[in-house]
Amino acid sequence: MAEEKAKKMRSKRPDFSTIGGLVIAFAGILGGLILEKGKVSDLTQITAAMIVLGGTLGCVMVTNSLGTVIGAFKGVVNVFFEEVVDPSAGIEEIIGYATKARKNSIISLEGDLNAITDPFLQKALSLAVDGTDLQEIRSMMELEMVQSEKHQEAIAKVYEAAGGYSPTIGIIGAVMGLIQVMKNLENIDEVGHGIATAFVATIYGVAVANLFFLPAANKLKGHIHHDMQAKELLLEGVASIVEGLNPKLIRIKLEAFVQSSHKAKGAKGEKAAVAAATANG
Repeated sequence: MAEEKAKKMRSKRPDFSTIGGLVIAFAGILGGLILEKGKVSDLTQITAAMIVLGGTLGCVMVTNSLGTVIGAFKGVVNVFFEEVVDPSAGIEEIIGYATKARKNSIISLEGDLNAITDPFLQKALSLAVDGTDLQEIRSMMELEMVQSEKHQEAIAKVYEAAGGYSPTIGIIGAVMGLIQVMKNLENIDEVGHGIATAFVATIYGVAVANLFFLPAANKLKGHIHHDMQAKELLLEGVASIVEGLNPKLIRIKLEAFVQSSHKAKGAKGEKAAVAAATANG
């Protein structure tokens, strides 16, 4: 039962916002190129891609530790797949444990620990079952939240740094191409072709920064925010169980997290609507 609830609370699914956004961005750019009677082949330069991607990777490795860079490579999956957190499922799971603990004492939850799939909830509830002081539980779990947030932010900053370096590396690639052009000034046809090719590196640098690296960094930061909200809800639920609160009161307390989240989204929506109305007015 607990395992089923935990699965409902956290689930992975493709992030259609990321996928759709990339498709629309590339379709718009390439579509505009074709309408201007350009060719997609004009932008296919392997050497330019090597300069931009290789140079950017090198800069990122100088800026960050190897472990962080490797973590960023692994974390790219989180850009295309989002972890969907259902707060209501988490509340129901907490209420189930609270009801059982109120009837049979908190020690009775020991048999449910192995069925909990969320590591954070499992650790917090395990500490509670072991009789750890509530303040100590809060201290330990909040420390874990801080460390987790720092680790995830470090990964997001890798993409942010890549987005800052790649346009400059693209300019370096363009200058390198122009140097080669200067060697063939006697042939005007080669000069025109060479200049066009040289600037492809600049396009690559600016495009990869603004179409992927910087948006990916912001996407990962958004995931961090949602993850911290979910952990705060679970920690407050476990603390309420330790305090021996009535399950009905626990539900009211935890539902405040969901309501505050909806209010925050509503406030953002209202601000956007006001801004749009002002612009149109």
